[in-house]
Amino acid sequence: MNILLVGSGGREHALALSLSKSESCGKLYSYPGNPGIWKISEKVGKELKSHSDYINFCKENSIDLVVIGPEQPLADGLSDSLRQNGIAVFGPSKLAARLESSKGFAKDFMLKYKIPTASYKKFNKTEQNQAIEYLRTIDYPIVIKADGLAAGKGVIITHSFDEAQSTLYQIFSGIFGEAGNTVVIEEFMEGEEASILAVTDGKDYLLLPPSQDHKRIFDGDKGKNTGGMGAYAPAPIVNDSILKQIENEIIIPAINGMSAESTPFQGCLYAGLMIKDNKVKVVEFNVRLGDPETQAVLPLIEGDFAALLYSAAIGKLDKSKISILENKHCCCVVLASDGYPDNFEKGFEISGIDSAEKSGALVFHAGTALKDNKLVNSGGRVLGVTALGESLKQAIEKAYEYVELISFKNKYYRKDIGLKGLKKNFE
Repeated sequence: MNILLVGSGGREHALALSLSKSESCGKLYSYPGNPGIWKISEKVGKELKSHSDYINFCKENSIDLVVIGPEQPLADGLSDSLRQNGIAVFGPSKLAARLESSKGFAKDFMLKYKIPTASYKKFNKTEQNQAIEYLRTIDYPIVIKADGLAAGKGVIITHSFDEAQSTLYQIFSGIFGEAGNTVVIEEFMEGEEASILAVTDGKDYLLLPPSQDHKRIFDGDKGKNTGGMGAYAPAPIVNDSILKQIENEIIIPAINGMSAESTPFQGCLYAGLMIKDNKVKVVEFNVRLGDPETQAVLPLIEGDFAALLYSAAIGKLDKSKISILENKHCCCVVLASDGYPDNFEKGFEISGIDSAEKSGALVFHAGTALKDNKLVNSGGRVLGVTALGESLKQAIEKAYEYVELISFKNKYYRKDIGLKGLKKNFE
C-alpha cells in the first residue's frame, strides 16, 4: 500500500524507518519530512497548505494510509477531513484529540471516568483574580499548565506563591499565545515517570514496550522542561502488576470513555504516568506517539508495522502483524543545540553521522536541514542517537559511544539518560 507520513521530527523519522521496512509498504511519501526521512521516502513535491491539498495529493497518488505524527494537524482536524474523503488515517479525530489539545478537557474526562490523576482547578483569563486567591490557599510545589498545545513547554512547576503568581501573569499575558487563555493548576505528583503507547482501533488495543522520557534540560532532572532529552525502553519501573493497573485503570477506561463520548479514539493513545508506591496516576494524555519515546520503542518491534497501523485505522486491529523483540533494550540520547529550550544558534554543519551509523547507531533526524548541500542544525533538538543492546547497560553505553562520533558546534546532551532504569534493575 502507498503511505503518506505527515511530520518532520525525530518521531517521524523513526516512524518512516519502521514503515519503510514493512512488507505491506509500497511507496512511502513524507511531508514535510527532513533530510533523514527523505533518504527513505519520497518527498511530496509541492506544498500542502490546506486539508484540500492533502486530500488531492492522496487521491492523485493512490494513498491507502495517512500516518499523522505531530499533534497540531490532529488538533486541526486533518484526520476528519481525510476520513470524510474515504482515506484511512492513523490518528484520532479533532474531538478525540482534545485529550491533548485541551488539558482542561483531559482532566475533566479523567474525573468523569475515574481515571487516577492529580487533583486540579481550571481558570481562564477573566478569572485571574480568583486564580491568584486560589494560589494563596494551597500547598507548594504545584504545577501550572497552559490548557492548549505549547510544544511540550507549557508545564511549569512552581515552588512558592510568588513564583506561581508570576507564572500565572506570564501565561495570561501571552507567553504561550492562545494556548494560555486557560490554565490548569494541579497538585504536584512525586514518583517516577513512565510512558505507555497504546495502538488502538477505538475498541481493542495493543501496548508497545513501556519507556521513560527525560523531560528536563539538565542532568538529574533539573532545569526547564523540554520536548524530551532522551528515552529508553523497556522501562523496568513498569513491572507486570503496574502494567495490569495501567491497562485496567487507565487505558481501558480511556478507550471506553472516548467511545461513550461518541468520539472513538483511533490512533496512538499516549499515557504519561507517575508511579509511586506501586500506584499509577496520569500526568497527561497525548494523542500520538511520543517524542523521543518512539525512537526508543520502535526499534524493539519487528514485523509489518504499516499493516498494524492500517488495521487500527480501519477499525479492525490486527495484533498479529508485529512482535516485540525479547531480551532487547534500546536507548535514545538527544543531541540538542546549546541554549535549548530558550535561544540557540543554528546553521552549524553536522559531521560523523555516517561513522555512527556504520558502527551500528540508528540516528534519527529531528532539527536538521540542508544548506549548500551540507547538513546543519536547524532546531533545538537536532538528532536522536539510538542504540540497541542485550541489556539496558549495553544499550546506554553504545548510545553514548555513538554520540561521541557526531559533531557540530554547540552540541549539547544529557549524560544520564537511562540511569534511573539501571538503578531500578539493581534494586
